[in-house]
Amino acid sequence: MRQVKIFDTTLRDGEQSPGCSMNLSEKIEMARQLEKLGVDVIEAGFAIASPMDFKSVQSIAANVENATVASLARCTKGDIDAAWDAVKEAKHPRIHVFLATSDIHMEYKLKMTRQQVLDRITEMVSYARSKCEDIEFSAEDASRSELEFLAQCFSNAAAAGATTLNAPDTVGYSTPNEMYNMFKYLSENVKGVENCILSSHCHDDLGMAVANSLACVQGGAGQVECTVNGIGERAGNASLEEIVMALKVRGDFYDAETGINTRQIYKSSKLLSNITGVPIAPSKAIVGANAFAHESGIHQHGVLANAQTYEIMKSSDVGIPQNSMVLGKHSGKHALKAKLEDMGYDLTDEEIEEIFVRFKNLADKKKNITGRDIESLVLDRRHTGVPSTYELISHVVNVGDGLPNTSVIKIRRDDDKIMQEVAIGSGPLDASFKAINRMLHKNIKLDSFSLNAVGEGEDAVGEAVVKVRSEDGRKYTGTGLSTDIIESSIRAYINGINKMEEESED
Repeated sequence: MRQVKIFDTTLRDGEQSPGCSMNLSEKIEMARQLEKLGVDVIEAGFAIASPMDFKSVQSIAANVENATVASLARCTKGDIDAAWDAVKEAKHPRIHVFLATSDIHMEYKLKMTRQQVLDRITEMVSYARSKCEDIEFSAEDASRSELEFLAQCFSNAAAAGATTLNAPDTVGYSTPNEMYNMFKYLSENVKGVENCILSSHCHDDLGMAVANSLACVQGGAGQVECTVNGIGERAGNASLEEIVMALKVRGDFYDAETGINTRQIYKSSKLLSNITGVPIAPSKAIVGANAFAHESGIHQHGVLANAQTYEIMKSSDVGIPQNSMVLGKHSGKHALKAKLEDMGYDLTDEEIEEIFVRFKNLADKKKNITGRDIESLVLDRRHTGVPSTYELISHVVNVGDGLPNTSVIKIRRDDDKIMQEVAIGSGPLDASFKAINRMLHKNIKLDSFSLNAVGEGEDAVGEAVVKVRSEDGRKYTGTGLSTDIIESSIRAYINGINKMEEESED
């Protein structure tokens, strides 16, 4: 079968999605998971955008072993210089330059003629190639560009040294037939295309990003650009897990395959959801909670008789844990380690030791520990990547009908100073958050709050997710876990504040 490369832009285009920003340690952890997943290219960011973006790209380049690491750049020398400086230490660096080619973009945004665009492509791709051997050129808004001119743009880029030619559906306007025809045309009319890889990058504004991407593969694309969980600007990007599994399940139709380790799909999806605080919809294809559930009696009967009657793939194919071993307060470290290994987690002894402490604390509150509980403990360990400037020691809340809602919060600062404050609020969480703000002399705003049950039953772990805004307007996501939903909410709030502190120190 023809091999199709997976270009993951979760850390660049995906992070531009509202509420999906990540700090440096989270980006590095996500990049390492993407490498376990087996993506071919990791677009680490837009180096020129800010000093933090530059540092993120540079750090990811230093931490990735096998995948190509790319940085986005406009067709300007300053952008290209910044991109190269950020990725040059990567084992496999790539500079990804772009310029719009549609008439509407050239007239109103670029204010350039077609000839000026062609000349700029030649000049800047040549300049990028003088620094790096792996150059990708993207024709922004390609799907709304005149085909003959688009082919000329790509011909110029190929002649100047581009090795990948990307034709994005930037605004999610096209249909599968149109994308297929565009790629067929480009594969037949771009001079030098035989020395390049054609790439697709589709957005989901009309809900067709995955279908459009697969049509591009049929039309000759050798690389697909996508994001985990389909996150991205506006309605998002093409979903990595859906594209990969479509090619795996229907390889007979597409005659194409990827090098993705599909058993890492679920872990990648859950990690991203946990980092960003954006929940996965139950009906989300491949990774949603209902993706492999059968409630209809007819469906259940068919699946029991032969799973293939209603299942076109196995949940284990995407890494959803199947082991039924139940752990409890009497389970030891070896049983936990065996469970973690069975779930596909490759952890150090130090990490297992840390998770075991959390496990025993949870086991004191729950009779049985499920796979989802353990999964939450593994994901929650990433809080250790955030310096614990503040740590919750205790909380006492008083609530009741006709009584004032009060909260007493005690926190330890990283210099071991113990702080305590009390506040009255409209509810227990409002009182708790006000007490923390007063204690830390901060004016932090709560933008959003959500609470989800991890597992089932009355003793299920509650996962709280908060979006908080600092005094300068920056937004941060905090998460917290506990069987006590008030405690999980307070922990989430403090986690968000710790992320603020980490960024301010940087």
